[in-house]
Amino acid sequence: MSQGRVESIHISAAAEATMRSVEQVMALAGVGLEGDRYATRSGSFSAKPKPGRQITLIEAEAIEALERELGMVLAPGETRRNLITRGVALNHLVGREFTVGGVRLLGHELCEPCGDLARMTGKPQILPGLVHRGGLRAEILEGGPIRVGDLIG
Repeated sequence: MSQGRVESIHISAAAEATMRSVEQVMALAGVGLEGDRYATRSGSFSAKPKPGRQITLIEAEAIEALERELGMVLAPGETRRNLITRGVALNHLVGREFTVGGVRLLGHELCEPCGDLARMTGKPQILPGLVHRGGLRAEILEGGPIRVGDLIG
């Protein structure tokens, strides 16, 4: 697996609230990210809990591809994903354990784009643009701090 880095971190206190960028966040094993909607059970999908909804990641390269291929500019927080990564193929982490800094995660499934994302961004063309590259849903197996710049391995 290639080694990447955390480029930015985003959390939201409530479902559909604006994502805010933070320099670091505490990952809570079996729960989610401190201060994020899924850790407090106030996310859009909190009524249907799954371990893989504790943290989400997306590649910065996928966001850049949207601009290059579709002319769509998307701010990192607009993706509604918690971690923006660079230099790691997230699709390859489905079913695998990996680390972000000192935090141990298990990749559960691809985070395919949905109608909610299209509605909240006001960009319906985002759906085909992010199919199979919309990110990764993961479970937090061992918690700790995650910081911008942390290695992913």
